[in-house]
Amino acid sequence: QVQLVESGGGLVHPGGSLRLSCAASGRTSRLYGMGWFRQAPGKEREFVAYISASGGSTNYGDSVKGRFTISRDNAKNTVVLQVNSLKPEDTAVYYCARKYNSGRYYEQQWYDSWGQGTQVTVSS
Repeated sequence: QVQLVESGGGLVHPGGSLRLSCAASGRTSRLYGMGWFRQAPGKEREFVAYISASGGSTNYGDSVKGRFTISRDNAKNTVVLQVNSLKPEDTAVYYCARKYNSGRYYEQQWYDSWGQGTQVTVSS
């Protein structure tokens, strides 16, 4: 497994932006696809975004398409989620995770390492 540490969350007004980062320990992290998930109070954790090991392929949940962008810098072992045009319903704890096999990118069972999460609160 790998250690993942998220940062960049905070309180933002509707329409605002944040840059969430996920730092991964170990050089082998660049060999794996990485995902972002989120969990709002009282709700199940849901898929947000995925990026392949090379960074050449990305996928997004329907509710964030066109507003969120996932990227990675393998030289720095970092995955970034740029979140724009934030809405109150984006309020959640955001987690990054490492995908360990070829299962569906939006299914949590295929991720074996998770960070502690970073809180994003969107409120006026």
